[in-house]
Amino acid sequence: MSVLVPRGKDQSKPVSALIKEYGGLPVEIPLIAFRPTSIAKHIDSIDLEKFDWLIFTSSVTVDIFFSAKDASANLPRIAVIGKKTEKTLRKYGYHADFIPKVFVAESFVEEFAEQVAEGTNILLPKGNLAREYIKQGLAEHGADVEELVIYETFFPQESKKLLHEKIARKEIDILLFTSPSTINHFMHVVRDGHLEKQIKHCIIGCIGPVSKERAVEQGLTVHAMPDSYTVHDLLKSIITYINH
Repeated sequence: MSVLVPRGKDQSKPVSALIKEYGGLPVEIPLIAFRPTSIAKHIDSIDLEKFDWLIFTSSVTVDIFFSAKDASANLPRIAVIGKKTEKTLRKYGYHADFIPKVFVAESFVEEFAEQVAEGTNILLPKGNLAREYIKQGLAEHGADVEELVIYETFFPQESKKLLHEKIARKEIDILLFTSPSTINHFMHVVRDGHLEKQIKHCIIGCIGPVSKERAVEQGLTVHAMPDSYTVHDLLKSIITYINH
């Protein structure tokens, strides 16, 4: 069965390898890409000593942060969401001081609240489409959270045509969605091309509850979502669905 891999070229390789291991045919079409904002260029001028914590919510945030920040700099304690984010952080020679048991913002705020006191200063680098849930949640516990939008998410132009062609020919059997943005961009192509009928046969898997909620809002039926929010577990949950 053919499986849509919605990630960028570098991020898609390990996912495609897993799909092949399970006997599937990966179809790599990046539904999202990232570019640094003008603010990202000035990361190195930020006084990090005034912060008690630095929070990274994705590997993209880590990469863009350290593309502008001296990797030998003294950083505050670091909290991350997700194993992949932690792995990317280690690439730059740092380790995470806090990782939540469940890799979603809601669980992060609930668990991380124990680290927060009145006046705790936190720096939160993020993308332009990221929710404000973490900032709002930690502020309720007395933290002073400074958000820094260091990258923006966009839909690569070349992907739109390729995706349209694949959907129109019904050449994709399984749809993997790894973020709300991937769903938004996918459905933009579907609706623009009046391709709703061409995706009715597709099995749909979402990496977590936020993506699942967006898919449902867009009128999609979600067949699989893992308990642990990783791509590997997402693939296993789809296989379980198919086998049952």
